[in-house]
Amino acid sequence: MPKFTPMIEQYLAVKQDVPDALLFFRLGDFYEMFFDDALLASRELEITLTGREGGAEERIPMCGVPHHSAENYIHRLIDKGYKVAVCEQVENPAEAKGVVRREIVRIVTPGTVMDSKAAGDKANNYAVCLAAGQAGYGLAACDLSTGELYAAPLGNSLETLLDELNVYQPSELIGEKALLERLGGMGAGWAKRPVLSYRERGDDELLRRQFSADELDELTAECSLAVSTMIAYLAETQKRSLEHVRQIRVYEPGQFMTMDAFTRRNLELAETARERSKHGSLLWLIDKTVTSLGARRLRRWLEKPLVNREKIELRLEAVQALCLDLIAREDVRGILKEVYDIERLTARIAYGSANARDLLALGQSLKQIPALKGACRSLDSALFAQIAERMDECADVLEWISSAIADDPPVSVRDGGMIRPGFHEHLDRLREAGASGKRWIAELEKQERELTGIRSLKVGFNKVFGYYIEVTRANTGSLPEGRYERKQTLANAERYVTPELKEKEALILEAEEKMVGLEYELFAELRERLAGQIPRLQELAELVADADALQSLASVSAERRYCRPIITDGYDLEIVDGRHPVIEAVLPAGEAFVANDVRLTDGEGRMLLITGPNMAGKSTYMRQAAIICLLAHIGCFVPADRATIPLIDRIFTRIGAADDLVGGQSTFMVEMRDIQTMTAQATKRSLVIIDELGRGTSTEEGMAIAQAVIEHLHHHIGCKTLVSTHYHELAHLEESLVHLRNGCMAVKESGGDVIFLRKLIAGAAGTSYGIHCARIAGLPESVIARAYELLSAAEERAA
Repeated sequence: MPKFTPMIEQYLAVKQDVPDALLFFRLGDFYEMFFDDALLASRELEITLTGREGGAEERIPMCGVPHHSAENYIHRLIDKGYKVAVCEQVENPAEAKGVVRREIVRIVTPGTVMDSKAAGDKANNYAVCLAAGQAGYGLAACDLSTGELYAAPLGNSLETLLDELNVYQPSELIGEKALLERLGGMGAGWAKRPVLSYRERGDDELLRRQFSADELDELTAECSLAVSTMIAYLAETQKRSLEHVRQIRVYEPGQFMTMDAFTRRNLELAETARERSKHGSLLWLIDKTVTSLGARRLRRWLEKPLVNREKIELRLEAVQALCLDLIAREDVRGILKEVYDIERLTARIAYGSANARDLLALGQSLKQIPALKGACRSLDSALFAQIAERMDECADVLEWISSAIADDPPVSVRDGGMIRPGFHEHLDRLREAGASGKRWIAELEKQERELTGIRSLKVGFNKVFGYYIEVTRANTGSLPEGRYERKQTLANAERYVTPELKEKEALILEAEEKMVGLEYELFAELRERLAGQIPRLQELAELVADADALQSLASVSAERRYCRPIITDGYDLEIVDGRHPVIEAVLPAGEAFVANDVRLTDGEGRMLLITGPNMAGKSTYMRQAAIICLLAHIGCFVPADRATIPLIDRIFTRIGAADDLVGGQSTFMVEMRDIQTMTAQATKRSLVIIDELGRGTSTEEGMAIAQAVIEHLHHHIGCKTLVSTHYHELAHLEESLVHLRNGCMAVKESGGDVIFLRKLIAGAAGTSYGIHCARIAGLPESVIARAYELLSAAEERAA
């Protein structure tokens, strides 16, 4: 066993406490890493790997990063899914006896990033904690950068648990090892796999200190365990007060429309399925927000649509009020453009990491609140009236900031220049003392030139030697005897001081040191005072976010000429001239989208079986029906001439081919698992969409499965259903299933040409036009001709 040096022994002792994190160990102006951490960090960060003598037989691997740029390196590691423990010197090296004492001051993990650039301004960054108990599962989701904390009881259904995880897309999962590994094996459809942090239990005492008894009474045993574990984990990693995490938002999953991972991906809600890009998604289209907190709120609305008619109508009324008043809408947008991210500014204040510019941004935001409150109050909307009524202008907070913080403060809180003149009398006196000393030094250069006759003489300053008088070597003989004391020798000059200059330097530097110290004390006092107002600021941030999200929905509705949907408690879904909002938005100028009706009713048919060629628009038609229903449920107007939308509890979609190669499942098996989920969880209030049902196996088996699924949905569930299939032979089901109607995409044939009209008409298609689609795709004419020969021969045999 090697005998390591005391410093390396200290490093190893600290490292034992964080075996799953890279340890940034502070040595002077650098954070150093050793052993395996150094090997890993040098590779991931592409920094030079060196070595150090530390008592081992061989040099210990070592690499480091400058402390002033450490955050950039930390964020790069976090993006790659690592954790970083930051170990600082916690005593003055000049006063230390032996090795300087060091402690871990924070552990940065993918789910606890506080910096908005790393977390993403327009998206939340959630850590999710899961717990299992006798009554099922409990979930707690926290965005530490905003202070939001949600809790939900999930029952015993793993499918419900996975659906909720897909809402939050967590960057970190916390909980018991067995549960997290089980989920990891199931695959939840995350865009990016979360980091797993194993923790077996929470801290009940910490939980009681963090939240009120009334809030804790709302939690089930499983939710209480999840929240307790989450708070214990945050306290353990952050090692500071969590003053901004004081409210638990408890909800039941049934309060919102449910969509599984495949539905979210197929409908391309927040990102496109192929490129995982926001551009081209539904969120891209409807996001006209002008604040980061509004963008996050709108995204949450889209991820968790309402199923409460009263709440939906309140939003629709608010959207209509802004739609009908262009001036009010532009006023609200103009006001909100001057509002910064109050949620994350508040979190940084609570965290003690806010600087003077953050406080200035908060003050600038608060200045806009009276105008925003007035604009909300002027609108003919109950929801905007509620927002205005609850909106606290926080005039006292604004006054504290405005009176204390300078107009253009520095980024650092340790450099001075933060506090406004006139705020503190003693600080002003120190500033005047420092300024008068500097004026004296400015005059000194003129006086010394006159005294010595040396025109090139100059007075300067640097941090190492302080103030000095510099004379070129050629002129040193002109200096009076005994007056100047040599301080530094340069190649071509000498630097001197005088008794008077040393005296003034001491006064100036003392004043500056006291100024910087006093400014920091005053700033810290103000920041602490603001931390006491966090609940008020968080509620204000929520209201501003709501206002921005509503104006976003109004802006896109007005710009795109959408209509207000009628929301009903009934069954019937009727859409007149509906359009796919995203496809319509990206069409070339002058090209019109072909609108279609959707009618799924108890009386005229709640199932529509759509046949016809693959490229005729079947998938677009079905997607747009789901998206129109979804937009209505978040309180947005919809792309249609008229729309009556019933409350829908779940949307299921099975659209497009998708192998799960990692899971060892073929396209057909993936489809069958999706169908199983639909048949197990759909209710009469659900909307089910299945594209190309039954493909991926033999024709006979495919048709048999397709018919059996259709009959099951028809007989046993009764949900609104859109099914497309290339088996046009299934059209006969209209005769035996009373609630099923046939529909097909219209096709115009002229000579040898086929034109897809993208219009849904009643009736069944007589052919799938598959060979024609192959020709459009560019297959050789010899292949096309041979395919027609074979098709003709098969039809003759069948006849």
